[in-house]
Amino acid sequence: MGRHSLPDAYGAGTADPRPRARRRNVAVATVLVLVVAGGTAAAVRGGLFSFGSSCQDDAVRVRVAASPDMAPALRATAEYARAHNITSDGRCLDIGITARTSYKVADALASGGKSDVQAWVPDSDLWLQRVAADSKSTQVTPAGSVASSPVGIAMVPSAAKSLGWPEKTYSWTELAGAAMEDDELRLGTADPSRSATGLLALTQLSTAAAGTKGGDTKAAALAKTLSQRTSDSDSQLLDTLPRDSSGTEQGNPRRNQALILSEQAAFAHNAAADGDSGLDLFYPKDGSPRLDYPFALVDEPELTTDESRAALRFMTLLGEPAGRKILEKYGFRTDDETVTDALVTQAGGRAPQPYDEIAPEPAPTKAVQEALGMWTITVQSARITTVVDASSSMAEPVPGTGRTRMDVTRASLLQALATFTPEDEIGLWKFSTRLDGDRDYRVLVPTERLGDRKGKGTQRDKLSAAFSSLAPVPNGATGLYDTTLAAYKAAVSSYVKGKFNALVVLTDGVNQDPGSISRSNLVAELQKLTDPQRPVLLIAIAVGPDADRDEVEQIAKATGGSGQQVNDPAQIHSVILKAIVQAGSRN
Repeated sequence: MGRHSLPDAYGAGTADPRPRARRRNVAVATVLVLVVAGGTAAAVRGGLFSFGSSCQDDAVRVRVAASPDMAPALRATAEYARAHNITSDGRCLDIGITARTSYKVADALASGGKSDVQAWVPDSDLWLQRVAADSKSTQVTPAGSVASSPVGIAMVPSAAKSLGWPEKTYSWTELAGAAMEDDELRLGTADPSRSATGLLALTQLSTAAAGTKGGDTKAAALAKTLSQRTSDSDSQLLDTLPRDSSGTEQGNPRRNQALILSEQAAFAHNAAADGDSGLDLFYPKDGSPRLDYPFALVDEPELTTDESRAALRFMTLLGEPAGRKILEKYGFRTDDETVTDALVTQAGGRAPQPYDEIAPEPAPTKAVQEALGMWTITVQSARITTVVDASSSMAEPVPGTGRTRMDVTRASLLQALATFTPEDEIGLWKFSTRLDGDRDYRVLVPTERLGDRKGKGTQRDKLSAAFSSLAPVPNGATGLYDTTLAAYKAAVSSYVKGKFNALVVLTDGVNQDPGSISRSNLVAELQKLTDPQRPVLLIAIAVGPDADRDEVEQIAKATGGSGQQVNDPAQIHSVILKAIVQAGSRN
């Protein structure tokens, strides 16, 4: 099992699921499947011969999990396949479609559990990446993309008119800024940790803000504002719209006048709307990221040849004229370069809104992770104590930078600090050996709210000054174990319910204090201190080539946290955010 040739018509005389712009993607996927698959006996040419009702008697059964927005179109296509006796190797297709929220499927597959479906069509490749990032996950094998839908901002007509729709165009930050500045224009979004639509928009906003002065702070403020009007899913987000045609519902503050929404979601809403209760759709002029609806085999090595070939045959059907017609009927784009006016009009778009612009390149994985990390700490608020190695080895240069490890570490910590809000609680310790009597550590700034003001400045001001003044201790060694234990005890004892509680330890070496607790005893003590009712995750980061990643991983995992390694201290900021995302996805 698991080594299968292509089904009838796959890659031969069949319309590409993503014409023009998508052709290369599917061509690469075709080669991939051919390489993985080996050769089976030649299929019935074309796979479209009708064998009458007899083919139904021996139909190939394939179960597909699909995002809720895509499921109706796939069901209609499955019904078409049955009605027209579409075959794979002479056997009819019996395709069952189950609507499942993409993030829930991703979480289940990432846990490594056995799946009850043979194929999966989430709304975005982001979910496939999330599954593939976990070495314990169930294997998913991408085979191509079947449709797309750009993400924009939909508004009730009264709100859209107030902004000059459709003649006036806006960038993402301008649209979001308008919502932040106008109390009557409330903007809602689906949770970016659970919605690809929300995450793609947040990444676009964060990337755009990063190019401006104080960009990180602006992005965090925007995320904080959005977090106040967040729904668990795209379908629940639509339920937050006003229930009257005026768009105000008598000024109900719990209702949103604007939503971050995909074109297809706006299309479906407007198709079901009564009278003038539809939505108008803004397509931001700096580009609309797109949901790309990948088709993937699930646990491919365990599929039979018939199952994998039938699943792929169903995918190719979606790229043929009949399948594309069905997808377009449900509001999906099947060509990235050509879009019908009828689809856009039904979705609430009008010229001169730039709805036919080519989608921008997908955001880099790093940008997506940083946006999600920022969202996690912004929404939940964080209580994080940062513990920084100040041993003499931190004075060593970082190759190619002209700066020391401590120089780059300081800059990275200041960058990270800018992403936190006044509600977050951040503190700073430094360690070496015998910094405070027999102690290897010293508390420089206690962990408190960044917005708290004591004396002339705020907690943020104190931390900025403390980060900037960090310096290696001449001849200082690395007192890692005693410091980690003391800091973790302090973090657990000061745990704050409702916040993301964590301890971040940065070290560029191994423990060098011969009088300290042993590593095995440290791990045992950390395990004793770990309390599921008061979770404090330890994020241990090994900085530089001399650090021991295995050591920090073993220490961190004792608390349910994670050990990371960076050769360049400039990567510290993104690694912290990545660790926060990973921790947040497990909670």
